[in-house]
Amino acid sequence: MGDRSLHYSAQDACVQVIDQRKLPQVLEWASLRELGEFSFAISHMQVRGAPLIGITAAYGLALALRQDPSLENLHRASAELNAARPTAINLAWALQRVRAAVVDCDPSERAGRALAEAASIADEDVANCRAIGEHGLLLLRELAAAKNGAEVQVMTHCNAGWLAALEWGTALAPIYLAQQAGLSIHVWVSETRPRNQGINLTAWELQQAGINHTVIVDNAAGHLMQQGKVDCCLVGSDRTAANGDVCNKVGTYLKALAARANGLPFYVALPLSTFDWDSASGADIPIEERAAQEVLLGNGSSRAYNPAFDITPAELVTALITERGVFAAETSALNSLRAQINL
Repeated sequence: MGDRSLHYSAQDACVQVIDQRKLPQVLEWASLRELGEFSFAISHMQVRGAPLIGITAAYGLALALRQDPSLENLHRASAELNAARPTAINLAWALQRVRAAVVDCDPSERAGRALAEAASIADEDVANCRAIGEHGLLLLRELAAAKNGAEVQVMTHCNAGWLAALEWGTALAPIYLAQQAGLSIHVWVSETRPRNQGINLTAWELQQAGINHTVIVDNAAGHLMQQGKVDCCLVGSDRTAANGDVCNKVGTYLKALAARANGLPFYVALPLSTFDWDSASGADIPIEERAAQEVLLGNGSSRAYNPAFDITPAELVTALITERGVFAAETSALNSLRAQINL
């Protein structure tokens, strides 16, 4: 695909990330060097999206070890980064990979090993997202064939494109590959209040790629499905439990309910790193609550509740699209998947 949302400069010993808070008005890159800058970037959503959060944290830990390679700093810096956001499991997963790669090293080798592991995580993410796209493309081809080549209508929620990963993305990867394959496709982009990742990020990505899309208010999703204007829903995941329950941006659950009521497939695209095998169900997943002011927009006379995510039960998920293929969102299928990866 060519576009990457994060770049590491060995010469400057820094990571360059797109400041996603500035999109779509300004494409601005931020430089991250110190541990606090990485923690800020994650917690304040300069970077967001489960895969990208993990990659950013991996590099943040590696650069922290350049300054102090001690075991004490390894665990302290890892704990600080892990606390930046509680829900996306890729954050803890990536930090654990870096820790495991360096904990037994000579201190003089830790930073170099950590940087190599962060680079491996980044490169693997690109390959995994491309594979997710290829498996998802097969499902979009089936929908196109059923419509005799007419335009496929896909509804998505939040942002799960290359801005949320490194390249390709998860839920948008099949759409990018569909465009390259010549399929006629249109994307319904929900605005995703209150952070507006749909209108600010997904719509911006699709516009850059020349993909036909329309922004809708979140509450219009069910109406469009009811009117027969949607062929499938395709979303990402921030954490998926061992039974197939999916935690994604708040509002995902309502779309899954509407899709079920209207007989539409509801697909979730995610890399294996987004599975939390230690969570038996969605009830075990912590839901981040963000600041009330994101909702109130300066109206200080009211209170607000601002959960960042919700849980979509596995029975509402038609299939999980991973780099290893398409799997049913149920325990036996996921146990088979887990066995494949020797966990």
